[in-house]
Amino acid sequence: MKLIARTESFEQMAKRSRDRARKLARGEKIPAQKVISFESPFDIFEVLTTERIRLCVVARTKPYSVTGLATALKRDPKSVRRDVLKLEKHGVLRTRFEINPGHGRVKIVEPVSQSLELRAKF
Repeated sequence: MKLIARTESFEQMAKRSRDRARKLARGEKIPAQKVISFESPFDIFEVLTTERIRLCVVARTKPYSVTGLATALKRDPKSVRRDVLKLEKHGVLRTRFEINPGHGRVKIVEPVSQSLELRAKF
């Protein structure tokens, strides 16, 4: 599945949704993708900072805990946790809990898709 973060107005998003509905009604195949819409490029860059994109790239390599991600990125775990929450809120990452034998549960960070496409129009 492809994740696309793009700028578009409400009208553009509604038109894209209607087009997809028409294709489905005709029985056409629609590629698996998730689109996150932002009103302006500045909104995209507020959510997808350089550090957060690095976090996504590393999270794609294998399942990591937040602490494991912080170690791999050589960053403060508190900052990584905050970034994971922001990216999860916007649908770029997801988390799940896994049993950590002898230590309770651990939160695992996973990407929503294996590719991220950014489209910004000024």
